[in-house]
Amino acid sequence: MTTGKQLFTTLTADGNLTLEISEESFPEPTGNQVLVKMEAAPINPSDLAILTSAADFDNAEYSSGKVVATMPEPFLSGQKARHGQRLPAGNEGAGTVVATGDSDMAKALMGQRVACVPGNAFSQYAIADAMMCLPLGDHDSETGASSFVNPMTALGFVETAKMEGHDAIVHLAAASNLGQMLNKICLEDGMKLVNIVRKQEHVDLLKGLGAKWVVNSSDDDYMSQLRAAIMETGAFLGFDPIGGGQNSDHVLKAMEQVAVSQMSEYSRYGSNQDKKMYMYGRLDLGPTILTPSYGLQWCVQGWLLTPFMQKAGMETVVKMRTRVQQNLTTTFASHYKAKVNLEQMLSKDAITDYRQMKTGEKYLVTPWG
Repeated sequence: MTTGKQLFTTLTADGNLTLEISEESFPEPTGNQVLVKMEAAPINPSDLAILTSAADFDNAEYSSGKVVATMPEPFLSGQKARHGQRLPAGNEGAGTVVATGDSDMAKALMGQRVACVPGNAFSQYAIADAMMCLPLGDHDSETGASSFVNPMTALGFVETAKMEGHDAIVHLAAASNLGQMLNKICLEDGMKLVNIVRKQEHVDLLKGLGAKWVVNSSDDDYMSQLRAAIMETGAFLGFDPIGGGQNSDHVLKAMEQVAVSQMSEYSRYGSNQDKKMYMYGRLDLGPTILTPSYGLQWCVQGWLLTPFMQKAGMETVVKMRTRVQQNLTTTFASHYKAKVNLEQMLSKDAITDYRQMKTGEKYLVTPWG
């Protein structure tokens, strides 16, 4: 039996959110499972949903390896399903396989350094499915720590667009790690990409990476810039990690205005151009606001990596994985602002910083220090 430190998050019905490090025993892997000694794990926005959510960490109680914060309404009752459950955290990471189950796929990974998606990556050990492991070859764990979620998601957007017959995409919060990867993939694949950012420095960053269409939502003429980019690219499919507010609403509105401008006669129902926004995140926890200004041919839908992979099929997924592996230090490289061990991850300074999810300021957890 292997023992090691692991992070847990528990939300109780009385509104206390507790994050703590504890010593745990890890079972022997069976079947297609492998036991990975975790060496590096990024703190992704998707991890913060159960780590910090909307809890008050400014006034929390901090002690060594533990923090207790208060969760306000409506977020407390909104997460009723998890009340009282002690949940592991950390979607993805990388480390070395130290034990395997008896399947051939698992055994083939013994002793290898792999990237994986165990769901408890903020831990010194984790059990992972061999099928969800990416052998890193000569790359170290830090290089491979973020090689699953963002790269596979960015490739998944392009595959989704192709499957749905599009040759252009609109992407919000486009200067993110994922957005930069998507820009590189679209340039490689000849997919047109309209990048939406909210700061001039992000415009410069993406232009420096070869992006052709970059629109700044803070500019006074944002909507006309956006219409021009959609007109030029024919982008009627978008991906939105923000979720709350009117970001998707503005894009749908611009898409419709472009479609209507190309119609030869007026229709009270708007254009018959399909317009679709996929929401793949909730950087803004507020309500999604949609206004009746884009006819009736539109759709807002959720997008998640695992269901996409099931739909795309094994052959596509293997191709995507191989591409990630071959381009880990170029197209799919990730950069980190800071490295913390498990205890440092629960300090007030670290939590206050990483929960802001600022572009280009991702944290990397190294469970062994």
